[in-house]
Amino acid sequence: MNDERAAPAPRAPASPAGSRPVWRNPSLLLAVALGLAAWQGVETRLQLGETQQELARRLAESESVVLESRALAKQSQEELAVVLGRLGALEAKIAESQSQQAMLEELYQGLARSRDEWALAEVEQGVTLAAQQLQLAGNVHGAVLALQTADARLAGSSRPQFISLRKVLGRDLDRLRALPQVDVAGMNLRLESVINAIDTLPLAVEGRPRVNQTKPEAVAPAPGENASPLGLQFWQRLGGEFWNELRGLVRIQRFDREEPLLLAPGQAFFLRENLKLRLLNARLALLARDQWTFRNELRHAQAWLDRHFDARHAALQTAQGALQQLASTEINIELPTLNESLAAIKTFRLGRENR
Repeated sequence: MNDERAAPAPRAPASPAGSRPVWRNPSLLLAVALGLAAWQGVETRLQLGETQQELARRLAESESVVLESRALAKQSQEELAVVLGRLGALEAKIAESQSQQAMLEELYQGLARSRDEWALAEVEQGVTLAAQQLQLAGNVHGAVLALQTADARLAGSSRPQFISLRKVLGRDLDRLRALPQVDVAGMNLRLESVINAIDTLPLAVEGRPRVNQTKPEAVAPAPGENASPLGLQFWQRLGGEFWNELRGLVRIQRFDREEPLLLAPGQAFFLRENLKLRLLNARLALLARDQWTFRNELRHAQAWLDRHFDARHAALQTAQGALQQLASTEINIELPTLNESLAAIKTFRLGRENR
């Protein structure tokens, strides 16, 4: 084994003179490099062409996708615009509906307030009318009817806020119903009928009996009788004339009653007019509830009727009876005022205005 190590190794044959290694040949290396570069360039071109084709394909696909996306986006935008338009129209309708509802509610509230105001105005007018009937005409019945109408108007509105006002009206109604009834309108009509009858009543002077001053007619002499001045007919005629003259010198008159005054036609006219004025004053006193003036004027009117007019006439007796009945009627009644009801209405109105 040691012998084998000691044997020399065979040498390679020597290269011919002048030859060099391949890797030391630049042209060859350049050719190889160029070949490799050409091959690499061709391969790169091929790969680049494929890449460009793939890229063009993908770009085409992307463009189609983009176009499709744009179409979808445009369609979506159009649909969105339609939806937004519908939504806007719906919102406008909702806003219009809300505004209409608000207007209707306001109109209803205004109508309710107006109805209450109208009812309150009618009630105030009715109470004012009742107060005027009491103060000016003393018409208790008319005032009661006016207050009843006002209370019925409040009851018809069915508003709970009118309950307190109805209580005040009810108290005034109770006070008026408790008063004695005086038919002022009927008494006024009776006075008016007496005033209208004054012009037709006969005066007492017109009904007084008159002395017959007519002379007896001359009696014609019978046929065959003597018509001489000294005949029987002559003396009868002379005696009759003498008796008429003697009877005219003597007047028999009763003194147990006052004789009616002799009135000229103008005085008779003023008598009737003054009597009418008396009765008109009594009428005004009736409306003013002036008991003393009313009876005083009626008493004077009765005295004038007794003195100057014919008591035997039926129309005068009717007028005297009417005046006697009117004079015996009590008209001086203390009437209540309706200030409480009027004040309650004003307070209620002010309370509504301050809300």
